[in-house]
Amino acid sequence: MTTPSTSPTLIAPSDAARAADGRARTYEVRTFGCQMNVHDSERLSGSLESAGYVRAEVGEEADVVVINTCAVRDNAAGKLYGTLGHLKSRKDRHEGMQIAVGGCLAQMDKDAVQQKAPWVDVVFGTHNMGSLPGLLERARHNGEAELEILESLDVFPSTLPTKRDSVYSGWVSISVGCNNTCTFCIVPSLRGKEKDRRPGDILNEIRLLVEDGAMEVTLLGQNVNSYGVEFGDRRAFGKLLRAAGEIPGLERIRFTSPHPAAFTDDVIDAMAETPAVMPQLHMPLQSGSDRILKAMRRSYRSERFLGILDRVRAQMPDAAISTDIIVGFPGETDEDFEDTLRVVEQARFASAFTFQYSIREGTPAATMPDQVPKEVVQHRYERLVALQERISLEENQKQLGREVQVLVSTGEGKKDAETHRLTGRAEDNRLVHFEVPEGSGIPRPGDVVSVVVTHAAPFHLLADSVDGAPLRIRRTRSGDAWDRTQAESCGVPAPEGAAGAPRAVSLGLPTLRLGG
Repeated sequence: MTTPSTSPTLIAPSDAARAADGRARTYEVRTFGCQMNVHDSERLSGSLESAGYVRAEVGEEADVVVINTCAVRDNAAGKLYGTLGHLKSRKDRHEGMQIAVGGCLAQMDKDAVQQKAPWVDVVFGTHNMGSLPGLLERARHNGEAELEILESLDVFPSTLPTKRDSVYSGWVSISVGCNNTCTFCIVPSLRGKEKDRRPGDILNEIRLLVEDGAMEVTLLGQNVNSYGVEFGDRRAFGKLLRAAGEIPGLERIRFTSPHPAAFTDDVIDAMAETPAVMPQLHMPLQSGSDRILKAMRRSYRSERFLGILDRVRAQMPDAAISTDIIVGFPGETDEDFEDTLRVVEQARFASAFTFQYSIREGTPAATMPDQVPKEVVQHRYERLVALQERISLEENQKQLGREVQVLVSTGEGKKDAETHRLTGRAEDNRLVHFEVPEGSGIPRPGDVVSVVVTHAAPFHLLADSVDGAPLRIRRTRSGDAWDRTQAESCGVPAPEGAAGAPRAVSLGLPTLRLGG
């Protein structure tokens, strides 16, 4: 079995990154799907910038549009081809424009993408993201589309250059692929068997992120708590959490997503005993029916799932727990669905991502008998959503009057401008919109504010001032790093040698840095 390379991947400057008039060509990456795709898109952006491309400004028509696709839901293809149809008209009037399609759906559909959308210039898969600049160059030089899909991983994506979307918070992949065989899931066939990064490489990437200004990291994997199975240490994930918690300057550690079957008490101990690990857990339930869990090949049952929650809450009483649930899996009866409602009521999730089952070609569930009629699935879905919204509101109401520490963020509060509020995440990851009283200092993204919760809704909390007193703001290294990125975007350089000055593109390894 071939082991993917862990050496830094250097992307050479590309002639295709320059237009005929000598200017740098612009790019845009559009991301569909999960956090893993969001992180992959940071790698795609870093690879393009290392090759000489520059990110298009908001509202600008990019010379290169990259679509990083998802294949989990049945409507993924419709979303992709609808987007490609819209882009065709833009390409017809934009001389030299290129379109690239990558990610899980590209890995699955392969040459079907170019058959359905022949105006696409490049198709690449999940195993060769670093090939994108070279494929764009070949397509431009040869005047024809390029297709490159690898069947196994050559290089860990984490070795690619990275253009981070946030200076205060970062994604860190600890593994790629999945060894499970859930009957509804297409991911293992698209991302391959689980491959684990070495702990030292992961910790080095986290340290570099912190040096660049980050105070929060989220560890990513299809099943993070099975980390270590490849090198024979089933307690490796708990050890990794403890080791990351010792990195100076790292204040918040999160992870997603663990698998209930592999969730062990040593991980709960590590969560509770490592101050930097936040009191938050996202763990997919998928169904509350043991019969349906068996049909899904989910190797746990509802009693075990609820037992994990009990043990987590015994050590972390204020932990906010969220989940994923599928409604209408083939063969699901009214009794099965009532089991799901019962487990949801017992679990008291802070929030839940709920999905109506949709057939995914290539999965065992797609050909199972007793597919549930759409109208039945819709009715059950509405009942589940109503139940979870009630529970989410009740759980959020328990936060009223509590003081919470909010890491200020950007882009999460859609109504901030009109409500004169800012937005961030509490330690338990609840979304908090907070008022900035007149005359108060204004926190920067990456700073931390101490606020008291005054109102609860199912999907957010409000923290409005009751006395008009100025906000209590803790200015942080992350806020300083955000200041520097703003100065750089206006053409004002950061002070020479400033600690934590953000780098335009990072290799994720402390021994090699670009743009620094």
